[in-house]
Amino acid sequence: MRTRYAVGLWAVAVLALTSAGAAAITDPVRVEQGLLAGTAGTSADIRVYRGIPFAAPPVGDLRWKAPQPAAAWQGTRQATEFSNACWQTQYPAAAAIYQAKLPPLSEDCLYLNIWTSAKSAKDRLPVMVWIHGGGFTRGFSGTKSYDGEILAHKGTVIVTINYRLGVFGFFAHPDLSAESKYHVSGNYALLDQIAALQWVQKNIAAFGGDPSRVTIFGESAGSWAVNALMASPLAKGLFQRAIGESGGSFSPMKTLADAEKEGEKLASSFLPAPTAVKDEAGQTAAPKNILKALRARPAEELLKAAELETVRPLVDGWVLPQDVATIFSQGRQNDVPLIVGYNADEGTTLAPQGANLKAILFVGGIHQRYGAYADPMLKIYPAASDEQAVTSFYSAYRDQVFGWEMRTWARLAAKTGHQPAYLYYFSRRPPGPQSAKLRAFHASEIAYVFGNFAWPFPWEDADKKLSDAITSYWVNFAATGNPNGGSLIKWPAYNAKDDEAMEFGDQIAVHPEINKAGLDFFDGYYQSLSSMKKNGAAPAATK
Repeated sequence: MRTRYAVGLWAVAVLALTSAGAAAITDPVRVEQGLLAGTAGTSADIRVYRGIPFAAPPVGDLRWKAPQPAAAWQGTRQATEFSNACWQTQYPAAAAIYQAKLPPLSEDCLYLNIWTSAKSAKDRLPVMVWIHGGGFTRGFSGTKSYDGEILAHKGTVIVTINYRLGVFGFFAHPDLSAESKYHVSGNYALLDQIAALQWVQKNIAAFGGDPSRVTIFGESAGSWAVNALMASPLAKGLFQRAIGESGGSFSPMKTLADAEKEGEKLASSFLPAPTAVKDEAGQTAAPKNILKALRARPAEELLKAAELETVRPLVDGWVLPQDVATIFSQGRQNDVPLIVGYNADEGTTLAPQGANLKAILFVGGIHQRYGAYADPMLKIYPAASDEQAVTSFYSAYRDQVFGWEMRTWARLAAKTGHQPAYLYYFSRRPPGPQSAKLRAFHASEIAYVFGNFAWPFPWEDADKKLSDAITSYWVNFAATGNPNGGSLIKWPAYNAKDDEAMEFGDQIAVHPEINKAGLDFFDGYYQSLSSMKKNGAAPAATK
């Protein structure tokens, strides 16, 4: 289902534009490549460094290869302007998050940005590394919504990173796997994120950050990335805490073999038909220059050919040795303190067509897709009227695509690890004329997490108060691995027996068993699918 992996729409930040750079005014900071000069923030106690390269441009022969180290430079580099955005397609003009102008697009996009309140390198402040959302096909680290100044004011060093998107970040092909030292292809976006975290480990102390207290956090596709990085042995030791906002990968994942087949099909769509050649045994062999031909294709052409493709991390045997669910169930994840959660109305912006759904179509669709599970599902998500069908559609969408993933993540981390997990449920509806329609939509928590309220809504004092609490929980967690402190309402660590979550809504309060009936249904549904797959049977819901 394309919608499942095209989420993250609002993570691009509603109408968010890049911030303008300013003249370099900070004293130079030395990183491994050379000297950097940044700018002051809107207040003089914040230093901002934009457009820092953490890897070499993945262009030419480096397209679809693991990121290579960034080159050194002479003199002082002016880190005053955001970099290019990675190649992506603009949203349709009718989309709610349409932007009239994207930042300049380029494959030369592997850069990061830093906000710090540290007075010197000796401050050793906790570090938070943001991984943006956008369905792995869109997004940019320099959007105004991700401005790190408010979080930096609370005593952290904030880092936002770019990573390759779409066909440039996830294209797999047998020839790419053959040329790889590890015989894999396809997870280049995750490798970019790992390279950025390696750069942070080597250099963040120069900005007053503590490399032993790094928190990775992200929303939607950024949260899927956090989930995958927790599961990846290549990311071991690169972070010490994790926060996932609306995105996990505990449902079935794509294998390398499947991704390579899709890659061959895609490649054939934008390459001329090759002349078949015979090997020594007389068998038809693939042409030797296919990768050269693919890498010679203009980026715009590749983007257009692949714009309808679904992209996501895959089980390649190296970056992800097994699927995320298996790694967590066996307790082999990078075991760190964890915050995870989701929003009350995830589907209102991701599946707007649901607002016009008729009961007869909803019921028919449930029977077609879920087969033997349809009747018990309709007891939880009834459709006695068109209005009830719309409500049930959005509840089921939220619970399956996001709620089940996030509760599963918390449960497995709490069960198989030795570090605490904390579950949240975001239900605050941003104010304004769209509030009744969109409610607590996908990514609406981002404004509260960053506290800069860049979106053009009529924000109220209640929103700012809620944001102050959320930023405090997040910063406390980054500092200690525990979100609690001061006068904040105590947030209990998650356990499956009590099934408690912190609700961030009009009030902040701990509640047990939020959306329990639906989440338990999908527990049983996915367990059945997994069992049938192991036994070689076709799941009843898909026959």
